[in-house]
Amino acid sequence: MVFCALAANRSVAQDGTTAYSFLNITSSSKIYGLGGVNITLVDDELSTTDQNPALLGPEMSGQAALNYMHYVGGSNFAGLRYAHSAGERAAWSAAIRYFGYGSMKETLPDGSIVGTFSPKDVAFGGSFSHAITDRLRGGIDLKMLYSSYAEYSAFAISTDLGVNYYDDDHDLSLSLVAANLGGQIKRFDQAYDRLPFDLRLGWSQSFGSFPVRFSVTAWNLTKWSLPYVETGDGSSDKNPVVKDSFQSNLFRHLVFGADLISSENFYVGLGYNYKTRTDMATYSRNILSGFSLGAGLSVKSFRIGIALAQPHTGATTFMFNLNCNFSELIH
Repeated sequence: MVFCALAANRSVAQDGTTAYSFLNITSSSKIYGLGGVNITLVDDELSTTDQNPALLGPEMSGQAALNYMHYVGGSNFAGLRYAHSAGERAAWSAAIRYFGYGSMKETLPDGSIVGTFSPKDVAFGGSFSHAITDRLRGGIDLKMLYSSYAEYSAFAISTDLGVNYYDDDHDLSLSLVAANLGGQIKRFDQAYDRLPFDLRLGWSQSFGSFPVRFSVTAWNLTKWSLPYVETGDGSSDKNPVVKDSFQSNLFRHLVFGADLISSENFYVGLGYNYKTRTDMATYSRNILSGFSLGAGLSVKSFRIGIALAQPHTGATTFMFNLNCNFSELIH
């Protein structure tokens, strides 16, 4: 089973990515509710900066964000992030995240069970951002990655580079991110595992007095073709069909989101990730597969957020965020 876990860690998914896929899992319930990928959400909430360091700013000074996520199977993730200003135009943050995948049986090649083990990944590091102009901000995020699978362990370094353009007059946000740059320093064994390097483009905007902000994020831009296998619902002997059309590839690159912004005290967000839905084509997916829902409430210096998604009938994922502004508490 140890070898199975190692293989799963570096296995090729339907989109062709390899190891360290946990880097693409957001720590923000707001972003998770908007489809799981969003690099343009300009908001005074620290947790939303995890996928684009350019969204970090001095307005978030003194904030701490705690997150917990119950993921597929017995997986449980948790993390903590803190931010502070560095002058009037810059800010830094530090974060740590833990990814636990539950207990697994450790078996020999002949199938005999010799014990159990609990595979895990840990990411820790920091971010720095600086305002280039009144509307343009750049940021960098550096993470150290430690992985432990029974007696095997590995260490890697990952970097995200991002820029964000924000026009406050039109509530228009545009971003570009180069995510997961870096590589392994210490391998599990003789095989080298690549980080899931990605280029992402994003757009978010609201229109006039209409109280909804719309977002579209394009990701996996380093590879156009993202084929998947459609097997049907299992009720017939139909052979699997490989889907690789222009339309299919286009929508597997896009994540859609919409959030209600009529009040500073609460929000509701809805997202749709077509790639998530099609990745679940070989499982018992349901009508909710690909959709996610998030909501949050602000009370004085505290913000609480939750998000739900059900990739397939056997898995319901849940995320919780608690954001505290210590600067406001002190004053």
